[in-house]
Amino acid sequence: MHVPDGFIDAPTSVATGVVAAAAVAVSLRGARRELDERTAPLAGLVAAFIFAVQMLNFPVAAGTSGHLLGGALAAILVGPCTGVLCISVVLLMQGILFADGGLTALGVNITCMGIVTVVVAYALFRGLVKVLPRTRRSVTAASFVAALVSVPASALAFTALYAVGGTTDVSIGKVATAMVGVHLLIGIGEAAITALTVGAVVAVRPDLVHGARDLRRRLRLRVNGELVDAPASGPAAAPVAARSARKVWAAGLVASLVLAGFVSFYASASPDGLEKVAADNGIDKKAEEHAAADSPLADYGVKDITDARLSGGLAGVIGVGVTVVAGTGVFWAVRRRRTDDVSPASTTTSV
Repeated sequence: MHVPDGFIDAPTSVATGVVAAAAVAVSLRGARRELDERTAPLAGLVAAFIFAVQMLNFPVAAGTSGHLLGGALAAILVGPCTGVLCISVVLLMQGILFADGGLTALGVNITCMGIVTVVVAYALFRGLVKVLPRTRRSVTAASFVAALVSVPASALAFTALYAVGGTTDVSIGKVATAMVGVHLLIGIGEAAITALTVGAVVAVRPDLVHGARDLRRRLRLRVNGELVDAPASGPAAAPVAARSARKVWAAGLVASLVLAGFVSFYASASPDGLEKVAADNGIDKKAEEHAAADSPLADYGVKDITDARLSGGLAGVIGVGVTVVAGTGVFWAVRRRRTDDVSPASTTTSV
């Protein structure tokens, strides 16, 4: 789903760049409310995990593959505003370091893969958890449906942008049918990965999952023989599992490194959904060479390393490392800004 340079004309690319920049600016402010001292490190890890899993293309049809987009997963785990920032960090790292997704098309990619997937998935997820029983299974089921729908929604967003600013004369009806059809299949894989990941985190630390806030149980105290809710100023939530947040973070980082450094070697080599549709419909006729095509890590391989397994694995490990550092830095800065905003000095008034 990474749109290369040349698919969308310059005016439309600029317009979507403005939309993406505005969304990132709004998300930076919104993320201050979503992040705390526990979830800020988790957000950086989520970005790195999404980077790693996006390297794992899975077959969806004859000669076609798909990979995780990650908008639903990020929004449910760390919140919609933070989710937009996670996907933006991933796309920026991929575009600059790995020549994956055009640099002039960065706004298009953030809009389709970040904004649309997050908004659609999180809106649907919140609607489902409100009507379903307040259980872990409900959160997992809602995440499955939300992720499934978010992928064809992203495909429709690209089709709409192509209808406005496409660089080749093709039938938009055919493009829409092909894009939605193949991305419905990809959506099943997206939904499975999202549900499995959300379910795993909810099982050990539901208090770390933004979308599972309603599952947090108030601590109850026995007073004069009766159980009463603890005061709001006290420990308002009792985690179902007491596993350390550091252990969860470490486990997630190890999983990301293994996926990117080892499992990615066995990913499908078939073109992904957008690449296949573009080739079949002539959309790629005016595709341009990536500005970072000479990057030492272009195409997810380390330059001058001839062993394909070692080259790809090392590139994946480097990508996870860079993404987790960049993401964590961004989210700690956002968290620090929130702390500064609510510090006593900022709330005092002169008489």
